[in-house]
Amino acid sequence: MAKKIDVKDVELFLLDNLDFFVTRESLVSEMKFKHSQSSASSILERQIMKLRDEHKNVIELLKSFIDTATINEDLFKKSKDLTLKILESATSDSIKEIVEKSFKKDFGVDECLIEFFDNKAIDKIEKGTGLSMHKGAVYCGSFSNEKMGFLFEDNKIESLVIAVIVLKDQVGLLKLGSYDRAKYLGDEDTTFIEYIRDILEKKLSS
Repeated sequence: MAKKIDVKDVELFLLDNLDFFVTRESLVSEMKFKHSQSSASSILERQIMKLRDEHKNVIELLKSFIDTATINEDLFKKSKDLTLKILESATSDSIKEIVEKSFKKDFGVDECLIEFFDNKAIDKIEKGTGLSMHKGAVYCGSFSNEKMGFLFEDNKIESLVIAVIVLKDQVGLLKLGSYDRAKYLGDEDTTFIEYIRDILEKKLSS
């Protein structure tokens, strides 16, 4: 059974070691002091409150860094796995299946389609959407129901990202759709899509 510590012994120890809390600020921030109207006590209380706030902010910042690092590591792993699967695939059909499944399962995309068109079909899509399907083009956002109908048969799709894949005798469209109208309003999510588009374009052109 552990020996009970005498309060007086603690007090005497602290008196003999006045710098005990200098290197133990986190401990000070957890301590409780009796409220007093004296200026000395008031200053101490403010210092303790400041230490507690700083300690809390540091912990929250560290947690944010850890969460971000975990997300980035997970994204890197999934991206690497998808890239290797694309490079190892032997046919365009298998590549199409792998990419569509991966975006929906691993990246949480509501709808993913890879479709290939001849020049005549692409001309029709360009006229219907007002978008130029040239090499390197990427479009994201929410469009009118009429334009969305040219790109997705699923009428639940509210916003999308389209990356154009230019091949020798065809044009491919990598299409990601979301049921959330605000999901793809900005272009901050397109870098990864462009990377996968470039891998697909290189692989399918070889």
